Amino acid sequence: MFFPEPPEVRLVESTTDGQLPASNNFRLEITVKIGITLTTVLLGSAAALLGQVSADAVPGGKRGGGTAGSIGADVAVCNIPAISRWGTVGGISAYSIGTTSVNLGDVNLQWIANSNRHPRMPMNMYRFKNGRLDQIGYSWCKDGFCALQMNECGSCQPAGGGCPQQLGPGCSDPYSSSLNGSQSGLAPKWQCNPATGVFQYPPSGLPSYAQTIGRRVQVLQADLSPQQNSGATYYTDSQYLHPQDYEDGNNLNNGSYKRMLVGSLGGNGYNLSPTGTTFLGKTAIYAWEDNSDSVIIKVADLPNDGRLQIASDVIDNGDGTFRYEYAIYNYQSHDGVNGFTIPVPNGVEISDVEFSFPVHHSGDPYSNDTWVVTQDGGSITWSTDEFSQDEDANAIRWSSMYNFSFTADAEPETGDAVLDIFRTNGTEVVDSLYVPGGSANPYDLNDDGIVNGADAGIFFTQWGQGCGNFCDFNGDCIVNSADLGLLFAAWSP
Repeated sequence: MFFPEPPEVRLVESTTDGQLPASNNFRLEITVKIGITLTTVLLGSAAALLGQVSADAVPGGKRGGGTAGSIGADVAVCNIPAISRWGTVGGISAYSIGTTSVNLGDVNLQWIANSNRHPRMPMNMYRFKNGRLDQIGYSWCKDGFCALQMNECGSCQPAGGGCPQQLGPGCSDPYSSSLNGSQSGLAPKWQCNPATGVFQYPPSGLPSYAQTIGRRVQVLQADLSPQQNSGATYYTDSQYLHPQDYEDGNNLNNGSYKRMLVGSLGGNGYNLSPTGTTFLGKTAIYAWEDNSDSVIIKVADLPNDGRLQIASDVIDNGDGTFRYEYAIYNYQSHDGVNGFTIPVPNGVEISDVEFSFPVHHSGDPYSNDTWVVTQDGGSITWSTDEFSQDEDANAIRWSSMYNFSFTADAEPETGDAVLDIFRTNGTEVVDSLYVPGGSANPYDLNDDGIVNGADAGIFFTQWGQGCGNFCDFNGDCIVNSADLGLLFAAWSP
């Protein structure tokens, strides 16, 4: 059975006490949401939804170490039911993603329209291909306006009848994919502080948006083509930003992801459909674990800021070289990241260095310049300008994931990576990521198990070379007599 979704009607009136205003416009908004909810229940009640969700079972929890939802309000995405496609312009297809939220807490969650005491939610898409998960698209943020009191994801204690401006404990509230794609209702991420849950409402100073693709999830049609992406799998995620959720310390389980399938290609682009389980409390970087048994995913909680999620994996190329893959996802950091450094021992050769990121669009003020790569002093670094140099530099900002990779002729071990923090110009060390291991004997340049004249011959071909050279044994950025002395000291009998 199919129920067509009515168009969105924007709320133009609100109250501050969480009660329904006596507005015809508001009643129209309720009608829209109730119609959508009936569709969701009829189509998805047969075990396609998450069912009853226990707050104690949700990953993340309170920043202080408590159980998620044990005290206060706690919003999370409990289902991603549908994806709408809007059209393709210049090879870019536009989508929006349906989201169902749940209040895992024990008090009412504010959902007050025309204020910043309601949730704001961005939408993202990702592709896993050739051992790497890339973000291939993002949208601006949908603003909430009222909350239906549904039982889709838990046992609901309603905060009121109809569509009140609060969400009761255990209650869920659906936003359809078409509703989340209404361009006039989408607000910029750059007017949000993800470290506090506070955002500017109403948004102001917004640029005009392009019809069809503006502000929606923008994905290159080529990134979805089965012919160009053989064996790829795709994912989508969303999270709910809410100041009350942060005030109650329940901000580490807001995001959830789900796999999506790429269907037939039509005039509006490829048809995309969610499938399988919605992984509540996990953003899509954790989808890497769906495809690799070796990936390492770490979190970094920046002081007086928010959380970053970092993934690393290694692929054995079978020819003595290894592909090192990294991703950094900004889960809720306002400070952001503008540099990433991996240690590389002397003697390890690096090649095929790559960097990728989701392109900023729809008037987002940030630069799309690629990061600069440098190799010196036993490391490789990707970086862009600091905040003091350019406030709109291409840093890793909220709800964005950037990728870094290279090939090395050294087997992996675990070691420390360093993040450069954008706004504060500080650094953060992330331990136990995959890094290239050092040679058992860096002076055995031809790997024949002995340091002798053959290695000296190789050494002299590198004389005078600079930073990062495999014969710069002492790391002073020049191959000279000091390095020759170290080679002779390691001479084999």
